Amino acid sequence: MSKLSAFLRQNAVQSGNMKYIASQRFLDENKKPIEWEICSITSEEDEAIRKACTRKVPVPGKRNIYTPETDYNQYLGRLAAQCTVFPNLNDAELQNSYGVMGADTLLKAMLKPGEYADYLTKIQEINGFEVTMEEMVDEAKN
Repeated sequence: MSKLSAFLRQNAVQSGNMKYIASQRFLDENKKPIEWEICSITSEEDEAIRKACTRKVPVPGKRNIYTPETDYNQYLGRLAAQCTVFPNLNDAELQNSYGVMGADTLLKAMLKPGEYADYLTKIQEINGFEVTMEEMVDEAKN
């Protein structure tokens, strides 16, 4: 196989969906934690999510000059919702049971803060982010 052919789509190793126990609080009939199913998304899908979470902010003291600002909490929430295969976060009955609308809002309502933070880390990991967005934001602040 030539070196270039290793980069052809059919020769690339495909990553499948991953099972993950997001919480010990959701149990099956045998009282065992239910595994959630998560998947990675494409770079195009990631870009669309990031773009939807970015707004233009005026630069102080500069008229008609704007800089893009990404809301990383919103971005990570939408990324996690997009990558969640099971449970179906878009299910109206599930959203109604928590009294929320929207998959990313439902995810925050279902999981405790520590569970949610761990889940976001796992979502970033499956999507190939070696350093989490939270670590990148903290590094940029320093």
